Amino acid sequence: MSGLGLQRDSREAAARELRRQRERQRQGRIFNARLRTIGVDKDALDTQVKDRKIQEAAEKARNEELANEMKKNDKIMCMLERQQKNDIRNINKAISEFQKNFQKPETRREFDLSDPEALKKDRPARLSDNDPRCTVSGLQKFMGEDLNYNQRMKFQKEQLREWSLQQQRDWKNALADQKFADDLYDKNRIELDQKIMEQQRREEENRRAVCAATKDFNRAQAAELAERRKLEKDKKMKDDMDEISSLLQGDLLSENPEQAVSSFGRHRVIPDRWKGMNRDQLTAIRYSQQQQVLEKLRLKEEEDRRDAEWDRQSIQAARAQLVLEQRQQRQSRERRRALDTINAELSQEQKAKNIYLREEAYSNFPTGQYYAQFNTTSR
Repeated sequence: MSGLGLQRDSREAAARELRRQRERQRQGRIFNARLRTIGVDKDALDTQVKDRKIQEAAEKARNEELANEMKKNDKIMCMLERQQKNDIRNINKAISEFQKNFQKPETRREFDLSDPEALKKDRPARLSDNDPRCTVSGLQKFMGEDLNYNQRMKFQKEQLREWSLQQQRDWKNALADQKFADDLYDKNRIELDQKIMEQQRREEENRRAVCAATKDFNRAQAAELAERRKLEKDKKMKDDMDEISSLLQGDLLSENPEQAVSSFGRHRVIPDRWKGMNRDQLTAIRYSQQQQVLEKLRLKEEEDRRDAEWDRQSIQAARAQLVLEQRQQRQSRERRRALDTINAELSQEQKAKNIYLREEAYSNFPTGQYYAQFNTTSR
């Protein structure tokens, strides 16, 4: 008996727990303002919103991938351009350093002509008989006084030889530096050209594929257009031959009088085949025109009479409308005065009622315990 009681208690406890869960689920549905006010399938809407967000995320990821690819290409181009500028700057810097170190103004052969310190460095016109500056034009040494001719010539030749060797060495160094700069510039330029050629090759392949597809489509369109034009030309030629044969065998070129008679009756004619009217027909037409003129004058007089009568009636209606509007305005003013009086009385009653409600009826305010007893269950 105790076992049966325990089983019954467990079943009752399970049933109570199930009722509690259903009550909580019901409260979740009823107290959910969004689900209660919308009144539609929220799960379907959530699924649509989720699918929409997934689609937007995929679109955003694709756009970001394209943007990253464009940024990467821009960075590569900027890096190559910056590298080229750095190479040019280094070459110019090397040239400037070379000019500064090996092509100084003091090493020039004609520097003494533009030396700003020439007067400070200048010596007397002739220091001794062996002074190499004593030339014939200087009038410091005359024929027969050149006692150091051999030493002077030897010194000048040695000096000229040293100058020549120094210039050769400077020239070789300059050529070596220039060759190194040119090789570096050519190497960078070749790498840049190879990358540009690779990109152009890919673009050319894509363009060639597009052109091939366009050419095939245009070729098919041209064949179809040629076939259609051929059929139209054959049809037009056949129609032209039929028309020529019909004209040659028709009544127009044969000038048949019966050809002007219309199929709607013999009293009607076809204008492009008609040869003209006889005297009786012309007389009948002129008589008909005179009758039409008289009828038009009669109708014009009747229309003038109708217009005059209409104007008279319009004036009378306007006067009656004016009198009616004045009467309505007067009645409207009287109704407005009566309505103002009624509104004033209602305003006084409303004020008295508000005072009564504020001071007598609504003097006992509810506490929080009063509001807490609502919305505690779903029933």
